[in-house]
Amino acid sequence: MDMHQIALSIVIPFYNEEESVQAVCEEVWHVLSAVPGLTWELVMVDDGSTDQTPRIMADLAREYKFFRCLRLAPNSGQSAALEAGFEAARGEYVATLDGDGQNDPCDIVCLLDAVKEHGVDMMCGIRRRRADTLVRRMSSRIANRVRSAVLKDRITDVGCSLRVFRRSCMGRVRFFRNAHRFFPALFIMAGFSVAEMPVNHRPREHGTSKYGGGINSRLWVGIADLAGVFWLSKRSLRYVVTEE
Repeated sequence: MDMHQIALSIVIPFYNEEESVQAVCEEVWHVLSAVPGLTWELVMVDDGSTDQTPRIMADLAREYKFFRCLRLAPNSGQSAALEAGFEAARGEYVATLDGDGQNDPCDIVCLLDAVKEHGVDMMCGIRRRRADTLVRRMSSRIANRVRSAVLKDRITDVGCSLRVFRRSCMGRVRFFRNAHRFFPALFIMAGFSVAEMPVNHRPREHGTSKYGGGINSRLWVGIADLAGVFWLSKRSLRYVVTEE
């Protein structure tokens, strides 16, 4: 496929997800292959896994048309995996979702349609009826409220990985460790428009979260990251250029 013909790139980071990687990627294939006229690619990013994830990804890339496989070494974190995927993506639009199967690939099409319909640069998912524990839901709610109050980004559910955005915007968005936790805010800081809509959320069928860490560790890391992003937001250059 000519890279100029690709409308959508789906980027999925994986880290030790040998139990779910095949089911997740095959579901993406079945959902998007059924969309008439949509040209797309799947960019699978292995973040230095130590299990069978890399082998399964390589097998999928050989078996399925439009599947691509990237490998990071060493394990570098979710933000690094996403950044690598974004740099490799060739679509006009980019979609992201988690590799654990909790996101519904059917929502990708809904988000893509909404981006175009509303003329925004990024459309974020809001997980309705979250299939997580009470502690996880409550800690996420508190973190979202604190972040929104500090950054004024008005994002309801920054922990939802389901997003669709215009790839051309990434030239002005800087990534760093844990940047994925503030992705919509970074888009807003760069002068782009961001909106939200409800999406599905499903129970995790295999394994446990590989990127989250404990509640206490996420708290202190989150506070440090929030302070850094707040500093950055106060020093961001915001302007519009016109040529006459």
